[in-house]
This record gives sequence, structure tokens and C-alpha cells, in this order.
Amino acid sequence: MQTEFGLYAGRSRWGWVPAIFVTVVVGLAVLPSLAGLSAATEKADSRYLSPGEIAASPDGLWLYVVCERRDELRIVDAQSGAVAFSIPVGHEPRGLAVSADGRRIYVTNSWDDTVSEIDPHSRSVVRTLHAGWEPISVVTDQTGLTLYVANRLSDDVSVIELVGGTERKRVASGRGASYLARSPDGSRILCTHVYPNLRGVRRPPESEITVIDSAQNSVAERKVIPNAAGVFHAAISGDGRLVVAPLLRPKNLIPMAHVEHGGVFMNSLLLSGSDAGGIVEAPLDEVDRYFAMPYAVIITPDKSKIYVSTSGSDSVTVISIAKLLQFVRTHRESVANDLSASANYVLARIAVGKNPRGMTLSPDGKRLFVANRMDDSLSVIDTNTDAVTGTIDLGGPKKTTVLRQGEQMFYSARFSFQGQFSCANCHIDTTFDGMQWDLEPDGFGRDIVDNRSIESLSGTEPFKWSGSNPNLWTECGPRTATYIYRSESYDERQLAQLITFVISIPSRRNRYLQPDGKLTAAQARGKAIFERMRLKSGRTIPRHNQCPYCHRGPRFTNQKLSYVGTTGATDNDEMLDVPHLTDVAYSAPYLHDGSARTLEELWTVFNPNDAHGVTSDLNPAEIHDLVEYLKSL
Repeated sequence: MQTEFGLYAGRSRWGWVPAIFVTVVVGLAVLPSLAGLSAATEKADSRYLSPGEIAASPDGLWLYVVCERRDELRIVDAQSGAVAFSIPVGHEPRGLAVSADGRRIYVTNSWDDTVSEIDPHSRSVVRTLHAGWEPISVVTDQTGLTLYVANRLSDDVSVIELVGGTERKRVASGRGASYLARSPDGSRILCTHVYPNLRGVRRPPESEITVIDSAQNSVAERKVIPNAAGVFHAAISGDGRLVVAPLLRPKNLIPMAHVEHGGVFMNSLLLSGSDAGGIVEAPLDEVDRYFAMPYAVIITPDKSKIYVSTSGSDSVTVISIAKLLQFVRTHRESVANDLSASANYVLARIAVGKNPRGMTLSPDGKRLFVANRMDDSLSVIDTNTDAVTGTIDLGGPKKTTVLRQGEQMFYSARFSFQGQFSCANCHIDTTFDGMQWDLEPDGFGRDIVDNRSIESLSGTEPFKWSGSNPNLWTECGPRTATYIYRSESYDERQLAQLITFVISIPSRRNRYLQPDGKLTAAQARGKAIFERMRLKSGRTIPRHNQCPYCHRGPRFTNQKLSYVGTTGATDNDEMLDVPHLTDVAYSAPYLHDGSARTLEELWTVFNPNDAHGVTSDLNPAEIHDLVEYLKSL
């Protein structure tokens, strides 16, 4: 395979991996040090560990670490730091839970839609349980008889009976259901979401915490979180009076030219429960320094401190709970956007490894273990001194390849002005954020555009909805530095590394396709509608208005600009880039400004003049079939 970036050696779990860089479309010479890359060098990337989540055994003797890229669970001696065992699990493991008695470990396999049940004594997978689409995290109920699994793509929570190993029901949640927490008495299961709920175009984002009644296994409450996009792990104090969750508070409806004026991405901590007196959002950032992508959160057993891993800033933030609660109770009206607030309750910022994600406390609460996803290590923190006392090497490759360097930059916020955000802020876990952005310095409220997924980008050039960026060198280089990061950003070598990673991101498995790849009856009928050249009346559809004219090829795009009649008075361009349709079912909302909440709305609401394909002669059943086919792409 060959693209504008040169020759590609072959398929890996990352997608097509570059072997030798030869040319760049815009004439930018590739650095000599990159020209000698070999397929063997890049192949090593598939062996990185990428530890994501971590948990301790109830007796504190062992640490269990999910290694996302190696498809395994590593068991580490908590005292010596030695890796004792490695247990293969499913593809792209993400979440982790340990039963109260320590006799079972549960690992979610996000690309397999399964949960591996592991016996830590025999060090083997004893059962594979089936969950929803892209399971991310998992918790057990108080009795240990029921398993709850948050499914990111199906936007729900699986309820699995462990005696029989069957999924009893699904509980509907918000968009991008990802992280679960159980109340101390076991009566409630909390689910957070990495994508905001669909609210319509040009409205600030809004998320929720879905509260599940574990007795009835039904939704007891949906706690609305205003002005919030991604919400990550949640923690509940031992007395149940305080709930905390890290979240992103983006200012997506004002031009990103205002990055230097503060807080395009506010990194905050959500507080709720009786101690907080309601929903409160407290900033983690400082006036001239930000702590990007807060991820995991822990409340100490004595309820004195909160630890938050700020994954884009390679640090752990330590917060005094007493000072935090005192501050928010007296400053409730202004605290959410007050960049001076954190000085009143942040005790320390602890530097750890690259891209810290999951955390766990030792049972005695004296040590905090942090999984550093981008350097295959664990940081050990003394919770008395809040200092790193050691680093555990999990045994990943010691050579950092170009692909790995690009991945590290993708998740690092150090390139943006004051470290406010990274690529991963808008493309959460290399996908998208489900939001619309005012990106350019062309005036308030002009050209607000939907953020698209970056999976399988090869062969989809040009970029931006206006098509003004001919390749990724422009998209990720000068444009990012000038209009987004507002800083000098990457040098040429770093840019080449970043692009190497971005172009390698594969598409997730399409759950709408049958295992044998054949279309269902509805999908086959939809395919015929998609490919039709004549109306029901027999009249020929103009070639430029036939679906395959724009959406063709392996990514279903002709890589050109087209007029589809969806632009409005605040848009600068009527001609729009034809988006690729790979896994389009997963990337709502739709159209250039995100105005269509569903695929059905593309033709039932936003195509009155048949400018976006001819659909006026289709009945509801035929629209349904067309949508079913698109979901299969």
C-alpha cells in the first residue's frame, strides 16, 4: 500500500504501519533520520504494554495491571515490584475489577465485547462473559453475584448474572458510557460518559451521571452536568456523602483564537452528594498553567485527600477535601470558571510518568500506585509525603519507536499554550468528542463545525470541512500551531512522528455487520437504494446526485468538495468536504455543523430539496433500510 507519506510495510494491530518515508505531498522533505526506518523497528510497537487500569488484591500483596496493547493482565508483586505473571485476555482490554474476596478478577475486552473472568490463583481465564458494544469498565455488586459493565458504543450498562454467566438486561445510559462506581452500601451504581448528550446545534455541551438502582437494575436518576463534555472515573467516599469525578469543561462555542485568554478546555472536578450540597464544578487548573485530561480519581479512606491523575500533563494532583469543601461552600457562584480557585485547595502536583491513567491505593492507604500508559511503568507515591518513592518497570520494550513517539505526543498537552490540551482532548481515545467547535479567528459564531473521527484517515484527504488542508502535514502542523495550540508546537521531526501515529489509527470493528460479513435483508435493500440511478418513477437521477458519486472507494469518499444544501448564514463556505463513511454509525451528530442528531435526520429533516441525494420519493421503511446499510460501512 502507498499513500502520500510513502511506502507501507504491512498490517499490524495499529493499521497500516509506515516502513520508509519517501515523499510528502506539499514538498516538505522528510528528515534524514526518519528515512531509514525499517519494518522490524515499527513492528516492535505491537509489543508495548500501555498499562491503563490498575487494582490491588484485597490483601495488598499483588497489583493487577491491564496492558491494553499486549492484550494481557500483568500480576505484580506489590512489595518487590517484580512482574510475577502475565495472563492473556481479549483484544484491547480496558477495565478491571476485583471481587471483594479476591477470588476473581474481571477484565473488559473492548474490541471483543467480552469480559474475561480470571482466577488469580490458577492464573487463568476461567470464563468469557458477553457484554454490550465496546465494554470499558466493570464493577460487581455488593453480593458479588452481579456484574455491571459500561458499554461505550451501545450507550448502556450490561447487567450480568455471575452464577449462570448470562447478561440479564441492559440499562440505558448517556452517550459513551465508560466508567462505573459503586456506592458504599451497594444500593447505587454510578455511570459516567465520555461524550456529551445530543442537545442540538450551537448549544453548550451537557453530560450526565446515570444512577442505577442495583435492587431493581433500573435508572434511579440522571444527574445533569451542565457545560461538561467528557466525564471520566468517579469515586465515592466511604460514608457515601461525597462523589467526585474528573471532567472536561470546553468553551467550544467561542473562537479558539482566544486560547491565550484562558480556559478553552477547563479541567475540573465534579462534586456532588450531601457534602457538596448539590452539583459543583471545581477547577483543577491554575491561572497560567493547566492540568489536562483528568482521568482517574481516588478519595483516601480517611476522607482527607483526593488524588486525580492528569494524564495529559504527566502528573497527579493532590487536593485537600476539607479546603475544597470550604471553598466551594463560600464561593459557589463563581467557582466553576475561577482559575485562581485551585490555589485554595490543591496541596501538590506530583510529576509521574507519561500519560498517567489508572490509580489504586494499597489496602492500608499508605501507597498510591499510578499506571503510566505511555512508558509502561507504575509510579509509587507515599501518601504521607505525596512524593514518588519508586518506579516499577512493567517490562515493555526499551526502544521508543517513531510510532510510539507519535502516540506519546498525541496524548501530551505540553505543546499547547500553557499546556491546556492535547490531540486527545478532542479525539478521546483516538476517536472524537461528539462536539462542535468554533475553530477559526473569523468572528464569533461563524463556521462552527462538527468534530470528525480520526480513525482510518488514509485516503480521505483533504481535511477540514472546507477542504482547505490538503494533507496531514498541514492539518497537524501549521494549522494546529496557529489556530489551535496557539504556540510554536511541533518541529518537523515531531510532526512526522505524530502523523505516523495518526495515520496508523484503525477503525473499530463494525458491530452492525454480521460475523460472516454478509448484509442483512434490510442492509441489502438499503445498499440497492444507496446505489440506485433512477427514481421510483423511472426518471434518471443526475449523476452528481447519486450517492456513490460522492461516497465511493474504500473509505466512501471521492475526496472532493460538494454542495449538499446544508450550509447557513453563519457558514463561510457552501462547498463542503465529502466525509468518509467508515464506521459512520458511531460518530453522531452529523453534517458539517452537527445539526443532524441521527442518520435518519439527514434525509427526513435536512434534505428538503434533494440536494444531498434524492430521498423525497422514499418512504419511512426505505429510509430505515438506507440507514441500516450506512451503519454497516
